Amino acid sequence: MSDPVVLTEQIDGVQVVTLNRPDARNAINTAAAEAIAAAMDELDERDDLVAGVITGAGSTFCAGMDLKAFLAGERPSVPGRGFAGIVEQPPAKPVIAAVEGHAIAGGFEIVLACDLIVAADNAVFGLPEVKRGLVAAGGGLLRLPERVPYHLAVEWALTGEFVPAKLAHEVHLVSRLTEPGSARDSALDLARAIARNGPLAVRATKEIIKAARDWPSGEAFALQQELVEPVRSSADAKEGALAFKEKRAPVWQGR
Repeated sequence: MSDPVVLTEQIDGVQVVTLNRPDARNAINTAAAEAIAAAMDELDERDDLVAGVITGAGSTFCAGMDLKAFLAGERPSVPGRGFAGIVEQPPAKPVIAAVEGHAIAGGFEIVLACDLIVAADNAVFGLPEVKRGLVAAGGGLLRLPERVPYHLAVEWALTGEFVPAKLAHEVHLVSRLTEPGSARDSALDLARAIARNGPLAVRATKEIIKAARDWPSGEAFALQQELVEPVRSSADAKEGALAFKEKRAPVWQGR
């Protein structure tokens, strides 16, 4: 019996998703895309999960689309979630990419669909599609200019050259650099820190940060209030205040 193409485990309120095709450099085929989408659905649906981590088994995060599977007629995309089950519709809860080795083409687009990036200091990113006469249509061209200075996004996208993790960290694309082999553990520590917070507040905070870019300035506070008020009136908000008063850790219910 073959190993699952994607592994999932739940650790301290964190959904840990591991691309598990190391012999194929964790390239995405249809089965992997469907499994990632299912893991993202589970993250959003379960009240006991607050954040996620996505990483790759072996020495590579992800080399993008599995070209052999593509030539065999597969389409590694899921309706509603897009390529790899994540790039068109990331989960509502925060996700951290833990990158070892190469995250290129569709692999980099998976990374860019995440909220935070932790990378080994010898990791490599890139959108090399133009070198093959293709376009990075899995969200890379849409998200990269939002994450790094415009001129860098243009240079990286038009040349297709690889970007070392240390440079990505210098321009604040990568949040944390680690020793090789430690990206997953560092990302899990970061995710645990997020998961200790109120789950409703975490989800609303991510939604506001993402949505506010498109809000008219004159309506921003009113639109924000629509997301804030259900959290403010929740049982968790009362629990947070009570726990602070009683000098203890809060016990969140997600409601």
